[in-house]
Amino acid sequence: MSLLYIFRHGQAGTRDDYDRLSDLGREQASLLGRYFAQEKMRFDAFICGPLQRQIETAGLVHAEIGGPAPEIDPHWAEFDLDAVAAEIAPHLAAADPAFAEAYAAAANSHRHWTPADTQVVRAWVEGRYPTRTESWRAFNERVAGARERLAAFPADARIAVATSATPMSIWIALALELKPLHIMKLAGASLNTCYSVLRLGDPHLDLLAYNAVPHLNEPRLRTLR
Repeated sequence: MSLLYIFRHGQAGTRDDYDRLSDLGREQASLLGRYFAQEKMRFDAFICGPLQRQIETAGLVHAEIGGPAPEIDPHWAEFDLDAVAAEIAPHLAAADPAFAEAYAAAANSHRHWTPADTQVVRAWVEGRYPTRTESWRAFNERVAGARERLAAFPADARIAVATSATPMSIWIALALELKPLHIMKLAGASLNTCYSVLRLGDPHLDLLAYNAVPHLNEPRLRTLR
């Protein structure tokens, strides 16, 4: 069976420039690469999502471990929170003045998960309002569709995947047969550059490790943005 080492990107940028790594995010990604190198980890393939923060993370890890260069696979992109919020937040704000105030305040802060974001995403997951952007169901199907490409690798392959919190959590949920809102709880607990290990067979998918951060040995390095 193949082993998937799926890891989250490093700390991202501010709310108005989120899709890039911060200085700390670059440090986290390099530390993950060094840890893999120290453990003599070798990968038969390296896949990353198409977002800049995912590509930057993959590049910094690859610089430390060498091996096959990262290849971009759109299946591993995170959902677009800004697009989801642009469509759903006005509905929530119209129904709840307290939400409108909280959402406006969050817009002026660094990107981090706020109660207002949670309300937006819950409404999206539940399909409460029609949207033109990617639906929750379509997002899950896209991420799960990565399995077809992974199945083409040898049965004993070790594969690195640089992605984001929610795609990683979708794969964990597939292994554990979890419900949609459990996926978001897993994503909310996923530290930057944490890795989870999954064993992929046909048709089996088993979780071997979750949210591992042995490379982040100082509190300042353990972030959730």
